[in-house]
Amino acid sequence: MPKQIIQTDQAPAPVGAYNQATLAGNVLYVSGQIALHPASGELLTGDIETETRRVMDNLKAIVEAGGSSMAQVLKCEVFVSDMENFGRINTVYATYFEEATAPARALVQVANLPKYVNVEISCIALVD
Repeated sequence: MPKQIIQTDQAPAPVGAYNQATLAGNVLYVSGQIALHPASGELLTGDIETETRRVMDNLKAIVEAGGSSMAQVLKCEVFVSDMENFGRINTVYATYFEEATAPARALVQVANLPKYVNVEISCIALVD
């Protein structure tokens, strides 16, 4: 089964040699998203809550374009520039998932992220 490339204009276009997501069988692999507004390309980094919400909205748009839903997300990888923001990021992140069925997750602090953002999130989801 060949992989399928997933693209939506409801999330920022890729900048580089990657796609928003790839679908292989019934597994969707979504590239890391940062707080770029899909229409304007504006980077939204005013506060960590706004930034995280934009990242999650981008992720959700791609997941849905791939034929899945946030309820079907299996795992998220969260990269942060400052672990001190964890609580604030987590508060926003948690609004996108039901607690009882929330995905597995890794969260790590890194030295730098693209465009020097504060948070980047990728995920893997099932597609029915």
